[in-house]
Amino acid sequence: MTETLRVELPSIDSAIALSGYQEENIKLLARHTGANVVLRGQELLISGTATQVERCQQIVRSLESLWKHGKTITGVEILTARHAIDTNRQDDLQELQQDVLVKTRRGLEIRAKTFRQRKYVQAIRTRDMTFCVGPAGTGKTFLAALLAVKALLDNQYERLILTRPAVEAGEKLGFLPGDLQQKINPYLRPLYDALYELIEPEKVTTLMEKGTIEVAPLAYMRGRTLNNSFVILDEAQNTTPAQMKMVLTRLGFRSRMVVTGDITQTDLPLSQKSGLTVAMKILRNVEGIAICELSQADVVRHPLVQRIVAAYEQYEN
Repeated sequence: MTETLRVELPSIDSAIALSGYQEENIKLLARHTGANVVLRGQELLISGTATQVERCQQIVRSLESLWKHGKTITGVEILTARHAIDTNRQDDLQELQQDVLVKTRRGLEIRAKTFRQRKYVQAIRTRDMTFCVGPAGTGKTFLAALLAVKALLDNQYERLILTRPAVEAGEKLGFLPGDLQQKINPYLRPLYDALYELIEPEKVTTLMEKGTIEVAPLAYMRGRTLNNSFVILDEAQNTTPAQMKMVLTRLGFRSRMVVTGDITQTDLPLSQKSGLTVAMKILRNVEGIAICELSQADVVRHPLVQRIVAAYEQYEN
C-alpha cells in the first residue's frame, strides 16, 4: 500500500537548501530510501511504502536544523544523516551540525560534514600532533588550514607555517619560471585557498611579509625549532622517512602540528618508502599523537569525485 507524506518547508530558501543543485539531494534521498520524492515549491511530497516514507522523513527531519535556516546541504550530509539513523547516533549528528568551525569572509558557516571529519577536527583541537590520511576531497588540508588560521586570528599562536615537500607529480620544477619560492607556490595553492576563505588576500600578503604566515618548501624547515607555531605539513606521503623525522622533530614549545597526506598518491620513486607510511607505523601508539583516517565516504567535492575514488579503491584492492 502506497502512502504519501507532505512536508511544508518554511521558505523558498529552505527548499533550495534541501533540494541541492539541480535537485541532486532529492534524487539522493529517493535512491537511498526507495521512496518517491518530489519538491513542488515549498512542499516536499514523499510517497512509497510505510517503511520507505518513514525512513525518508527521518532523514529530512534530522537535517531540519540546517535547511530551515537556508543552509546548503550536501549529499555527504544526507549520507551521514542516514548513517546516524541506522546506528542510533542522532545525538552525535546534532552535535556535528551545531559545531561551526569558522565563518568565512562571505559569512558562510563551515562545519565538519561526516563523523570521521569531526573526529579529525577534535584531534586537531586537543592533540599537539595529528596525522590524517585519506583520498582527495576529504578536507584533510582545508579543515586543518581553517582551524590553524582561526587559532592564529584568536592569538593562540604567533605563527602559522604551511609546508610541503617539493616533489613533482610527473613534472619538473626546473621548467617553471622564477626562483624557488615562485616555483613552489603552485604546489601550495590548496593552502592559499584555505587562507583566502578567512583572510583578505591583501592581509595575507601583509602577514606573510611580517613572517606571521610562512609558506615554504619542506627543505626550509631543517635546523629550526618552531615555537608557538601552528605547523601544517601537507602532501606528507611525498616525504622520505628522513625528511619526515626531520620535520616532526622541529616541533617546539606551545606548538601544534598537523600532518596530512594520501598514501595512495605517492610521487616518490617506486623504490623509496614514504615517510608518512613509516611514521604512522612507528608513532601509532605514542601518547599525545592522534592518527585519523578518512575514506571515500568523507569526500566532500563533486559527487563524481567520490565515485572516482571508490572505483580506484575497488580496482587497487
